[in-house]
Amino acid sequence: MTTRLLLLGAGRSASSLIQYLLRHAPTENWFLTVADANPAHLAPVLAAHSKYARAVPFALEQEALLDELVEQADVVISMLPALLHGVVARACVRHGCHLATASYVSPEIRALHEEAVTAGVTLLMECGLDPGLDHMSAMRAIEHIRARGGRLTSFKSYCGGLLAPDAEGDNPWKYKFTWNPRNVVLAGQSTAKYLENGHPRFIPYQQLFARTETLAVPGYGEFEGYANRDSLSYRAPYGLDGIPTILRGTLRRPGYCAAWHALVRLGLTDDTVNLDNPEAMTWAELVEAYLPVSQVPDLDLSVRVANYLGLDPTGEEMGRLNWLGLFSDRPVGHANGTPAQLLERLLSEKWQLQPHDHDLIVMQHQFGFELNGAVHSLTSSLAVLGDDATHTAMAKTVGLPLGMAVRRLVRGEVAQRGVLIPVQAALYEPILDELAADYGIVFTEEEH
Repeated sequence: MTTRLLLLGAGRSASSLIQYLLRHAPTENWFLTVADANPAHLAPVLAAHSKYARAVPFALEQEALLDELVEQADVVISMLPALLHGVVARACVRHGCHLATASYVSPEIRALHEEAVTAGVTLLMECGLDPGLDHMSAMRAIEHIRARGGRLTSFKSYCGGLLAPDAEGDNPWKYKFTWNPRNVVLAGQSTAKYLENGHPRFIPYQQLFARTETLAVPGYGEFEGYANRDSLSYRAPYGLDGIPTILRGTLRRPGYCAAWHALVRLGLTDDTVNLDNPEAMTWAELVEAYLPVSQVPDLDLSVRVANYLGLDPTGEEMGRLNWLGLFSDRPVGHANGTPAQLLERLLSEKWQLQPHDHDLIVMQHQFGFELNGAVHSLTSSLAVLGDDATHTAMAKTVGLPLGMAVRRLVRGEVAQRGVLIPVQAALYEPILDELAADYGIVFTEEEH
């Protein structure tokens, strides 16, 4: 009997997922429907697999069509924006259809747990990279430490989607977009909370990018990490309720965070207020509007910004801001929007991944534990390179774990119903093994 898979959304992170599903469709007896706003771009990919796949047009506002597509499916895989997953999940529960996504469990999704259990439906969330592969790899290491008799005292986990060294070029930020630009621009806008030596720690947004930690990934040099919004919610799923230190964070190349902190302080990441007629302004005029009235109006704008922020006018932070064109006469060019939206549009051009670019995914877990009366540390690191601007490392590490999770779900290897994340060995062990054996995606460990 054919299993009907429905993939909602085929954006920048879906290429490896689609390839994986098509690769296994003949042997697993799947038929894949890809619903996307622009199905034409899928034609070259699906043409050779017409026996096992089709593409259909689908717009986000077409709720009736969504309901119809879900009703025809056995398993739905959603790569839509996270805010739409509630609508998709409710349709899945209504029609008795399993759901798999790479997105976080939202309160809206969590509220569907009992209803999904009653309907015999699995809502498998957080099966991408971060969240997803981070859970799986961390849980494997945690269970290995426990199996040796170790007691965990500290867990720090970082992940970042960056550029391969050969793609950094003259970009002083050493960063380009490999996933949703809006999520990058709005990153960290809630207070970050974590535990350090048994004490709760909070970092408000205004300070988040000024408080970073430096770490090294073998073969790829140094990175800096800033804290994620909520590190505490994973204590229970990981079985780490009593751990004194737990922190989850995001990685960037050194220097990025200090320059982003300057954008935050200027107000250019604010997403709460719509500006009046920004189209008539240049970027220099927009930045000028955020500064106090100058007592020395003839002073160069970049110098005034540096003085306002307490930065060296010739320093690296100002160099990064200048590279973006913030002090130029370039028109803002958009009739409306918040500062964050205007900045996102500018960065989408300046940080656009070029066809020849390779991206880089880095992840590192740092464990502290006590074993036989001694203190130990274990560092587990992953680095994955992209092939090009389409088959990115981001697409691999988001799409492949998700596809593998779907394969286990269809095979009946996921017995739980309701809302779950991949912290069960029966799910993460075969996925990690398949990633290593078939794709060379493997963590390296150092213990001291």
